[in-house]
Amino acid sequence: MSGRIAEPAGDGRRHLLSIGDLGGEGIREILRLADSFAEVNTRAIPKVPALRGRTVASLFFEDSTRTRLSFETAAKRLSADTATFSAGSSSLSKGESLRDTAQTVTAMGVDCVVVRHRSAGVAVQLSRWLDAAVINAGDGRHEHPTQALLDCYTIRQRLGDIAGRHVAIVGDIAHSRVARSLVAALQLLDGGVTLVAPATLLPPAVDGWGVGVSSRIDDVLPRADVVYLLRLQRERQERALLPSLREFHERFGLSAERARSLADHAIVMHPGPMNRGVEIGSEVPEMACTTISEQVANGVSVRMAVLFWLLGAQPGIASTPDVEAAPAAEQAPAAEVAGG
Repeated sequence: MSGRIAEPAGDGRRHLLSIGDLGGEGIREILRLADSFAEVNTRAIPKVPALRGRTVASLFFEDSTRTRLSFETAAKRLSADTATFSAGSSSLSKGESLRDTAQTVTAMGVDCVVVRHRSAGVAVQLSRWLDAAVINAGDGRHEHPTQALLDCYTIRQRLGDIAGRHVAIVGDIAHSRVARSLVAALQLLDGGVTLVAPATLLPPAVDGWGVGVSSRIDDVLPRADVVYLLRLQRERQERALLPSLREFHERFGLSAERARSLADHAIVMHPGPMNRGVEIGSEVPEMACTTISEQVANGVSVRMAVLFWLLGAQPGIASTPDVEAAPAAEQAPAAEVAGG
């Protein structure tokens, strides 16, 4: 497996469609790049010219808040131009195909397309059709690679090296693209994983995932370094899979009492949106062990790193962004800018 983002196609294009495109060393390189951009994001004017002249388009065919805004913020902080596609107000409503719509967007000079779609495999298909880099921002139940990257970055930030850490992923595994990408990333970084869920919320092929499986959260929590909670994705469930939400919370929800029983160093994570009182107790998001806000903030740094890797670095070369360079106006103290 390659140690960098997917090998360039014949015309030099690269894509991020799956965590498997990266390999362990590729993930580590993205996390190292994200360190540079995290520093940029602490500045009074958090912007560098790394992607000036490039255009990044967001094609979201499913509702999104965190991922879409995170990518748009990341692109703008790299000085790229941005374009946002709205499926509801597009020519798709007039019968235009996905391929024609996407090719129309890239014909306008777009360098990178960030796509989210309810169907698995759409990002891969677009990578074959378009003359632009493609980033998978979530395709059906398949994958969500940049979420896994920002989660790994957050774990590393809080706990140090991921190798040897035990991560319990709890909740609706069967319908979660986040779980699939995160399991793959953790395994590439030598982390251990236990899936905690009722049998009805486990994928049919889970035996081939190479992870532990448990139906008893209280047995897993004492040895967990990370508890990663997933919401119930009722919009993807085709039939009733649980007796009630109350029973799910009692058996699998992380209540405040359960959170207080974790090891002192352990952290609680959630990709959002949260359903308080279901997979997570109403008090838990405000507890010191919880990293939910950190995950959102780290998402910008990590997606800046991904965009730079695809559009700013030379193919095959582990480049480092020039985060020191910025236009004079951007380097001015905040008070001078405000007073101008």
